[in-house]
Amino acid sequence: MAENPAYTPFFGVMGATSAMVFSALGAAYGTAKSGTGVAAMSVMRPELIMKSIIPVVMAGIVGIYGLVVAAVIANGIPSDPSAYTLYKSFMHLGAGLSVGLSGLAAGFAIGIVGDAGVRGTAQQPRLFVGMIIILIFAEVLGLYGLIVALVLSTK
Repeated sequence: MAENPAYTPFFGVMGATSAMVFSALGAAYGTAKSGTGVAAMSVMRPELIMKSIIPVVMAGIVGIYGLVVAAVIANGIPSDPSAYTLYKSFMHLGAGLSVGLSGLAAGFAIGIVGDAGVRGTAQQPRLFVGMIIILIFAEVLGLYGLIVALVLSTK
C-alpha cells in the first residue's frame, strides 16, 4: 500500500483535466482573438472572410490536441486503483501539463498573430503568406506538447 497510496489516481485525473482545460483555454482565446480580427476585417473586405478563417481553425486544432491526450490518459487509468502506480500517475500529470500548457501558449500566439494578420491582410494582401507561416510556427508549439505528452503517457 505504501507504493500505491490512495491518492495516486488523483494525479492521473489531474493530468487529463489539465490537458483538456489548458488546451481548451488556449483554443478559446485564439478563436476569440482571431474572430474579432475577422469580424473587423469583414466590414471592409467581405470577400476575404473564408480566407481569414484559417487562424480560427488552427486555434481549434490546439483544443483537439488536448482532447486526444486527455482521452489517452483517461484510458490509461485502470479501474482498480491498486494497479495504478504513483510513477504512472506522475507521468500522466506531466503529459497533461505538457500538452495543456503548450496548447495555452500556442493558442495565445495564434490569437494575437491571427488578429493582426487578418487585419493586415485586408489592407495588404501580400501579407497573407507571411501570416500563414507565422501561424504554422505558433501551431507547432502545441504539436510539440502533444508529442511529449504522448511519449510520457505511454511510459
